[in-house]
Formats: sequence, structure tokens, C-alpha cells
Amino acid sequence: MNFYRRLGKLEWGMASIGAGLCLFVMMMITVISVFGRYVLQTDLVPGAYNIIERVVFPLLIFWALPLAHREGVFPRLEIVADALPFTARKLLAICVVTVELAIFILLTWYVAKFAWAGFASARTMQIGSDYYPLWPLLMMVPLAFALMIVEMIATLLRDGRALARGREDEPAKDQIPKG
Repeated sequence: MNFYRRLGKLEWGMASIGAGLCLFVMMMITVISVFGRYVLQTDLVPGAYNIIERVVFPLLIFWALPLAHREGVFPRLEIVADALPFTARKLLAICVVTVELAIFILLTWYVAKFAWAGFASARTMQIGSDYYPLWPLLMMVPLAFALMIVEMIATLLRDGRALARGREDEPAKDQIPKG
């Protein structure tokens, strides 16, 4: 469980610090661009739209995804599952997570191939008048998906243990890592 707790701290750091900084950077780029455009009549951040669209926003999303899955804040249809008896509810949860796991494994494989191709071809993106390497951003996507796969496996194990015991597990004290 020590590995899972450390992984939770990594996910918490990626989501709170990394994604939080991305949100702050998006806000600052927007404010500075608007100020420059309407007050100073000049573009203070060349390529601001490309920076936000192609770098900062994807990082924000992919750094927050694993923690969102860990905490169970993805949208779900729980009304049917909550009406089922315990065993049926856990079997349904195991089936759903198994399908999610299969989809994310396949998705991770293709995203990793795409990221590797971008790295191998030295793919770049244009921001303003300069070109910057895209591979650091591309590598974050398979990393986030791999973390989600680990979370799904942990969920499957937790639901499987609860099904074997015939009762709900106690809420994990290490679900939300403390700073």
C-alpha cells in the first residue's frame, strides 16, 4: 500500500500544483494579452492562443485526470447501481471498471505510439514566430493514462476484496494524500 500512497501523492501533486500552475498561467497569459491589446495597443504575449490551446490547457487536463479518477469525481450513472443489492452492485462495478480498463489500455497504447512518433520525428509546434518541441507535452498524455490504469487496477482489487468479504470496505484513510 506504500506504493499506492506514494502514487496518490504524485497524482495529488500533478493535479494541485501542476494543473493549478497551468490554470494560473492561462489566467496570466489572458490578462496580459488583453491588457496589451486594449491598453497598450500591442501584443505582449506573441502566440498566446497557441500557448494556451496546445500546451497549458492539455497539461491542465491530463495532469488532473488521474486524481479525478482516484477520487471518483468522473460523471457516472449511479441511480441504477445504488438500487441493486450489494453483490450485484459490486459485480456491475467490476464489469464497468474492467471495460474502462480495457479501453484505457488500448488508448494508452495508441497515445504512447503517437507520443513516441512525435519524439522520434522531433515534432514541433509554432508559438508566435518560433517553433518549440512538442514531445514533452506528448509524453504527459501516456503518463496520465498509465496512472489512470493503475487507479483502475486498484479499484478492481478493492471491489474484488469487498465482493469476497461480502461487505463494503472501510473508507481508505490514504485516499486523499495530506500535503
